[in-house]
Amino acid sequence: MLKIGHSVTRPGKKAQDPPVVLNVPEELETAPGIVQRPAEVDFYSREYPLELANVETTADRDWEWPFHSQELNDFHREHERLNRPLVEACRATTDLEPTATPVPGKDVSELIKTKARELGIGEVGITQLDRRYVFKFIRGYVKYQHAVCIAYEQDYEGTQGAPGMSAERPHFDTYREMVPPILALGDYIRSLGYNAQVHHPDDNVVATVAMFMQAGMGQLGANGQLLSPHFGSRARHTVITTDALVTYDEPVDYGMHAFCDICQVCVNRCPGRALMRDKVWWRGVQKHKLIYRRCRPVIARYEGCAVCMKVCPIQRYGMKNVLDHYAATGVVLGKGTHGLEGYTMKDKGYFGPGELPRFSSDFFDMPHGRSEDVAFEELKDRIKEGDIPDGAEGDQALREFKERVEQYVKMPLNFQGNPQDEYAKQE
Repeated sequence: MLKIGHSVTRPGKKAQDPPVVLNVPEELETAPGIVQRPAEVDFYSREYPLELANVETTADRDWEWPFHSQELNDFHREHERLNRPLVEACRATTDLEPTATPVPGKDVSELIKTKARELGIGEVGITQLDRRYVFKFIRGYVKYQHAVCIAYEQDYEGTQGAPGMSAERPHFDTYREMVPPILALGDYIRSLGYNAQVHHPDDNVVATVAMFMQAGMGQLGANGQLLSPHFGSRARHTVITTDALVTYDEPVDYGMHAFCDICQVCVNRCPGRALMRDKVWWRGVQKHKLIYRRCRPVIARYEGCAVCMKVCPIQRYGMKNVLDHYAATGVVLGKGTHGLEGYTMKDKGYFGPGELPRFSSDFFDMPHGRSEDVAFEELKDRIKEGDIPDGAEGDQALREFKERVEQYVKMPLNFQGNPQDEYAKQE
């Protein structure tokens, strides 16, 4: 039995459940939240503001559509149709006024948390809205200085079927399921006399994992996802920003930084070999860095992939069970077993522990950056190759380039930061 370094007490998974005690072995102790260099975080956020991937990588998102199955495209269209009114309902909260007068000096943190739990929200914490993590394209939209951080559980059974539609459906369904509870929580905060701006989980206003760690709700895993006590990375996140009188939660050391270094299951099982075995410093934070160019081509062709989520023992068994098993045996629960590590990929077959699919080198070829930048590079290549002659034919080619770029830069973004007509383009 390993020596326990410290214990963390968290509320039960449901409102009526007793608290859960997480015993962190001494050898897994590192630092609460995440290891970072604040001066570097400040530098990068100032000189290279964080931007949403859907804004920065429109070229590969245009590229990926032909790889989608008809079932997946139909599902995405239906999701957007059902989801849009919910997004609009969240955005409408920006201008709603409080419905009562606040009690002077009364801290409402516990009232908000209790109400969130009653509404079925699995994990909730409160922290400062860190504007270093608000995305550049929407920074002026986000109001108020406090963030109520909300994690809503994704269906367990469906997630274990990743990669495939059995996991992709609950991924998007959760975005819709969690909206009524978060709207109700916003109403409740306004009933306490304060403003509450509800952000739809598809609205992508802030890098949530950084804020959630600050609120003590988990730690960053090697798979690049928040590992929370009850459902690991099997959750969807959002925030409600408010001016309510609250007390901030503190970052917590759940032992996940050291545990992920030992576990490595997601690193070993990633079909695209997109996860790094060792931590690096990135934008002032020490983390396992995802290699995007090896991840995106797999996501595009295999219904969002999510193997890294599926094979995480914290997701599969829960943090308490994994920590208790490690403390008792020194072994990662489920590691090396088909039950945790096995997965099936369409057209590739089943892969058990130690087995990975193979892809040709051109499988990972895709455009990078914004669509307008790719269009400009293509124009330069045509000029170099002498493919744009002088005269009327060349003028026509330049007009077509201008029209193409105008289409990209003038197209309004939808709630996910994608072009508004992205699905219509596929008809």
